[in-house]
Amino acid sequence: MYNLFLLQAAGAAKPAGAMSGSWSMIIMMLVIIVIFYFFMIRPQNKKQKELQKKRNAMTNGDKVVTAGGIHGTIREVGDTYFSVEVAKDVRIKIEKTSVYTAEDGANTAK
Repeated sequence: MYNLFLLQAAGAAKPAGAMSGSWSMIIMMLVIIVIFYFFMIRPQNKKQKELQKKRNAMTNGDKVVTAGGIHGTIREVGDTYFSVEVAKDVRIKIEKTSVYTAEDGANTAK
C-alpha cells in the first residue's frame, strides 16, 4: 500500500522537460497547418479565381462544355446563367458555375 502512494507521488512530480514537449507538439501542429495551406488550400483558391475570370469573360458565340458534358455555344449571357445552344434552335439555360470553356472542359474530362 505504501508503494502505491510513493508511485503516485513520483508520477505527480513532472520532469523539467515536460513543458518543452507540449510546446514542440504545438509548433509541429502549426507547421502542418501552414504546409497544408500552401500546398492545398492556396492553389485551389487560385484555380477558382482563374476559372471565375474565364466565366466572366465568356460572351455570345463562345463554345462551352457544361459540367454534365453537354457541348454548345453561348447565345445569351445573364447575371447568373448562360443560354446555350446545343443544336439548331435548341437552347438550354445553365447556371454560370457549371459551364467551362471548351478547352477547359476537355481537360477536366480526362
